[in-house]
Amino acid sequence: MSNKSVITSEMLKAIGVNSDPKTHNVELGSIRKFAESIGDANPIYKDEAFAASTKHKTVIAPPTFLRSLEPGPTISDLEIPYEEVLDGGSVWKFIKSVAVGDQITVVTKIADLKEKEGKLGPMLFVDRETNFSDQHGDIVATELSTYIYYNPTSI
Repeated sequence: MSNKSVITSEMLKAIGVNSDPKTHNVELGSIRKFAESIGDANPIYKDEAFAASTKHKTVIAPPTFLRSLEPGPTISDLEIPYEEVLDGGSVWKFIKSVAVGDQITVVTKIADLKEKEGKLGPMLFVDRETNFSDQHGDIVATELSTYIYYNPTSI
């Protein structure tokens, strides 16, 4: 691995800077379509009469529904010096169910930047933290995700 870091001072300044918030209205049709698309037939995600008989009293969204809600633009875009990206995985903390009628605000930030040498050569790991808050300002879920950037190698 080269001794020269690809992590610039501009990249370091971006750590901890929140994106602009983006608010999404959670609609019944969106929840139903999402549940269908992932093959989840649980009636709590589509049947209003069934949902009314539960503790939620309304249709709720599958936890993974939150993946469909994008954050607003970041204040500073990173100039990544690599051509390719891999999803390095994510860890979710679900705190509260999301229901029809909720307004979910999404904010993300870069939590950390690391460089590593691997089978793909030099790589840049970008850890992001995304918070999902409801209309009351309560965090309903947090996602910690890692993106791995690299240059393709010739085989």
